[in-house]
Amino acid sequence: MKVLDCLGKPCPVPVIELAKALPTVAVGEVLEVLSDDPAAAADIPAWCRMRGQTYEGADGPSYRVRRAS
Repeated sequence: MKVLDCLGKPCPVPVIELAKALPTVAVGEVLEVLSDDPAAAADIPAWCRMRGQTYEGADGPSYRVRRAS
């Protein structure tokens, strides 16, 4: 699993970095996004829905996104 560290970065940076980084993982693999921005809790799942990617949940500041395509 690849980890994308966006701790300390404000909205919308975590989602922008997620969009840039997801193509670097293989389809079916998980990208873990670390973000302490409160907006990430809504932004990351919403981005996944809009982009057809799989949001696998969060544990604290860790958000898991599985690349679907």
